[in-house]
Amino acid sequence: MIDRYLTPEMKALWSERSRYRAWLDVELAAMAAQASEGEVPREAYDDLVRRTTADPLDDAFAARVAEIENVTRHDIVAFTTALSERYGESARFVHHGLTSTDVVDTAQNRLLDEALGLVEADTRALRDVCREQAVTYKHVPTIGRTHGIHAEPMTFGLKFLNWMSTLDRDLERLANARARVRVVMLSGSVGTFAHVSPSIEQAVAAAWSWDVAKVSNQTLARDRHAEVLAALAILGTTLEKIAVEVRHLQRTEVREAMEPFGAGQKGSSSMPHKKNPILTENVTGLARLLRGYLATGLENVALWHERDISHSSAERVILPDATSAASYATRRLTSVLRGLVVFEERMLSNLNSLGGLAFSQRVLHKLIDGAGLTREAAYHIVQRAALRSWETGEGLRDLLAADSDNPLDAADLDDAFDLSWYLREVDTIYARFGL
Repeated sequence: MIDRYLTPEMKALWSERSRYRAWLDVELAAMAAQASEGEVPREAYDDLVRRTTADPLDDAFAARVAEIENVTRHDIVAFTTALSERYGESARFVHHGLTSTDVVDTAQNRLLDEALGLVEADTRALRDVCREQAVTYKHVPTIGRTHGIHAEPMTFGLKFLNWMSTLDRDLERLANARARVRVVMLSGSVGTFAHVSPSIEQAVAAAWSWDVAKVSNQTLARDRHAEVLAALAILGTTLEKIAVEVRHLQRTEVREAMEPFGAGQKGSSSMPHKKNPILTENVTGLARLLRGYLATGLENVALWHERDISHSSAERVILPDATSAASYATRRLTSVLRGLVVFEERMLSNLNSLGGLAFSQRVLHKLIDGAGLTREAAYHIVQRAALRSWETGEGLRDLLAADSDNPLDAADLDDAFDLSWYLREVDTIYARFGL
């Protein structure tokens, strides 16, 4: 991921130094278990822990690994060679009975677990802002739109409540996907434990409070990673859904809400009047990337026999990038919603701009339930008046009052065009969320 879309936490997490530290964590955890079973000298493990604690892996170590890998063309071999150079005799017991992917996949799970934890925290922060705004605008009336056309009255808070509910489901998906990769795989070259005991794998998993992969070949099955990418992609669709709504509300013709616009900010290089929804447009673009990463993740599931490395090059890009993009986009959208500029008077003006057309269904039901008309006859009366209102701009109530086919009196029409009737169950909806 380019620096522009990296949070500080994700940049540090997915650095080469962090990746090598994760590899070392796996190697030391396996070595500790092997020392406990007498497979490697306890003094060698203790010495290596002391040395790596006093002289931790750093950028110089990462540079040395890269230098060795230019010759060996094998990253784990380069890593273990660099360990031996740096820490001496005790490092020769590292990687005992393991294959490269045991370390790479298990370490990658460690990094994914931490990355998903960051994404979860960012998502909770966005969910909390939606909750706050849902409460703030709980009873602020606005027009609901379907197909981009005015439908019926609702409240602005209900938009936020819908987003909050969706984000709750996103958090569930993220938690499930995170649990799927919290597994240890230390089973050897083709998953048969030929050179490492299953008890070593179990001991490492127990030390981390993780599970073991019950069966594997040389790689951890990639459906787990596809599930992670799916959860991130679906989160992206939620972010885009919110972003697109903000972008629509900021349109000049709508102008009901807009992104915060900072002091000194410029909307256009050529048009000084412009205030563009650049933050939410950015979120929309990042959501497209998240869906693209999922497509690659799905392709990675099918590998040749017990292993090939066609997934490896792709994962070096898509796993850091997907978690980084999700974190960045979520934080950006949180900032937008927290600072959202809302024009309540404009909402009410837009709601009333079509002369009462949004109340047509209430009139329809009164003609059916109160006046006893058939649905077809009632629909004909209301639609005829509504279409004329569209064409002429005359108010729907006035047109209905003047229609000799309409049996409703003035009191009935007043009741039909009562905004509060449409919003009477808002509290009931909010109560479902304890609000």
